[in-house]
Amino acid sequence: MNSNAADFIKLMKHPVKFRMFLFAKLPSAYFSGVRLKAMDENTCKVTVPYKWFSQNPFRSTYFACLSMAAEMSTGVLAMAHVYKLKPAVSMLVVKTEAEYFKKATGKTTFVCEDGLKMKESIGKTVDSGEGVTFTAQSAGFSESGEMVAKFLITWSFKRKSIHT
Repeated sequence: MNSNAADFIKLMKHPVKFRMFLFAKLPSAYFSGVRLKAMDENTCKVTVPYKWFSQNPFRSTYFACLSMAAEMSTGVLAMAHVYKLKPAVSMLVVKTEAEYFKKATGKTTFVCEDGLKMKESIGKTVDSGEGVTFTAQSAGFSESGEMVAKFLITWSFKRKSIHT
């Protein structure tokens, strides 16, 4: 693992620093209760609870809150692999797809296991200077282990100009 990614993962695993990051940069995720539960270079687990702030009128977790958690499980991995990278790489979500299988009525855990493949894509943009896209999968599971939803999040990575 590159030391920059390891440093980023260490920051994200610090509960206070992570919550400060959410509050400052993603306040809707903070107030919805989205939390990082586990992370390494390849895998990220993010949870979102069913509670008043994340509910919909059908007594389940609002799809946008599920989407935030799914996107975060992929985005935090991407951020780890671009953290302090030279030359710098920008990242942006360019497409999302979702399938819902069950009502999310409790804590939902989203798992992405595409970190190493994502790292390869980021390496391609660093080497070539051309933008690349990568589609990461995040699967959401209920507390009983049933799949609630599956998201495909497509990220665009582009090497920033060397002069900036």
